[in-house]
Amino acid sequence: MKSFFGLVLLVFSPMVSAQISGIVKDSISSAPISYVHISVENENLGTSTEEDGRFTLRVDENKILVFSALGYQTKKCKAAQATEIRLKPVSYALDEIVIAKRLETREREIGKTSTQAYQAFDRGPSIDAKFFPYDVSYKKTKFLKQVVVVTDSKIDGAVFKIHFYSVGDDGLPGQELLNKDFIVSVGQGVKQTKLNLSKLNLKMPKDGIFVGFEKLLIEKNKWEKTSIDPNTQQTQTQKAYYPFLLYNAVDSQPTFAFSGGKWVRQNPKETDTSTTMPQVLEPVIFLVLSN
Repeated sequence: MKSFFGLVLLVFSPMVSAQISGIVKDSISSAPISYVHISVENENLGTSTEEDGRFTLRVDENKILVFSALGYQTKKCKAAQATEIRLKPVSYALDEIVIAKRLETREREIGKTSTQAYQAFDRGPSIDAKFFPYDVSYKKTKFLKQVVVVTDSKIDGAVFKIHFYSVGDDGLPGQELLNKDFIVSVGQGVKQTKLNLSKLNLKMPKDGIFVGFEKLLIEKNKWEKTSIDPNTQQTQTQKAYYPFLLYNAVDSQPTFAFSGGKWVRQNPKETDTSTTMPQVLEPVIFLVLSN
């Protein structure tokens, strides 16, 4: 009997969940790295580092954390050992970035859908990306002039990251097309933010481009509301991180998200109603091209 109960305790022992605190640093300079994306491997759970490189996350100590940041090698580490993470800088040649004379006498907006029934909700600690396929007609307007992002926020001055990716061999977002973070601040309410890309000299790649929105789960972006439940008289606290990216239901192409430490493709799903087209929720992101 003793052996039996010993086996039961071993098999059914609960997972150890703890508040993990740590800091992420550059492996060469030891400088803290801001806004590192931290994912729990294969789960929609994670956080971001603050400006000082520090982070906290409640997670099972045996789970694997994935640390990713622009300009650094991705690193995996068991949560219990993540008190100090050092990321190794990487250098690579940036494709499709040119310095050339620009006229900007023509403009062309791409990626805007005919239906605009936008929805705002929390997709968790992911990077949501929208794919913009290349078209031969873009030869006359081959430069990226603006990216337009529609967000909703309950706080003023919330910040997020914008990413630009080439297309990988697997058809998923591949190499970053910038060599430093593109940080954006937005105001309160529903906002259509137009971001000038002219100084980046980004050229539309001939196999298309992914534009990604990364929510930053940091104190600056946190919104909290405390209320009293009228039935139980207990205190309740609502918490969210802003801004929320808006989405639109489309049936034209798949969407992409970096979640659980990897890129995931979501294809439109068939429904039980034969008259309804399969749809996915696509980020409300547009591009403006110019010559």
